[in-house]
Amino acid sequence: MRRAGDRVARRATLLLSGLALYGVSTALLVRAGLGTDPWTVLTQGLARTTGLTLGVVVVLISAVVFVLWVPLRQRPGIGTFANAVLVGPVLDQALRVLPAPGPWPWRLLSLFAGVVGTAVATGLYVGAGWGPGPRDGLMTGLARLGVPLLVARTLVEASVLAGGWLLGGTVGIGTAVYALGIGPLVAFFLPRLALPPDEPRAAPTTGSPRTGSRWSAAVRARHRPTTPEQPCTERHADHCPRR
Repeated sequence: MRRAGDRVARRATLLLSGLALYGVSTALLVRAGLGTDPWTVLTQGLARTTGLTLGVVVVLISAVVFVLWVPLRQRPGIGTFANAVLVGPVLDQALRVLPAPGPWPWRLLSLFAGVVGTAVATGLYVGAGWGPGPRDGLMTGLARLGVPLLVARTLVEASVLAGGWLLGGTVGIGTAVYALGIGPLVAFFLPRLALPPDEPRAAPTTGSPRTGSRWSAAVRARHRPTTPEQPCTERHADHCPRR
């Protein structure tokens, strides 16, 4: 029981730290002002159109994506719901703390920190094993319908990028850096951060009084003839040598 509880605690820690880092990393991409990932471009465009904060729009977009999960027959997990409700508030809080875009060195540093941070965050919350994020599930759901995953991802991200740009989201060199770097970085961090699978439990050897080897040996000794001269009777028939 303690081991199972420790594993749940580790998974919860990975999930929550990953989602918090994801929100901060997205804020760094926004503060760099050089272009963000496609979904954040859409978030920026909708925020400028509606007057809502980026974090609130992130939560609303997650809710809409959940609706799209229904025809795709995707099953959310604990991590899916946590992603939907936690990343947005963390993003808003981080934007309140981080300074506005400054000189180019600061903006480039923010850009690369945001891209690397997003990859680490993805490795943490996906590695917890409690379900994908709402947007990831949309792409994997399309793949289940027979659309190649690369094609599904390209179609989805190209669509949200175009829509976000038309609404006033920031597209630039940062968008290209993100598109080129996020895949290899996630492939590097995910296997190093994910929890290993559950180990199978070993069969008990001496634990249970009715399954342990010592109990079985005692039973066999008690029910077999004690001396070679003792005749085989019906009581010992199971232990008598066959002739």
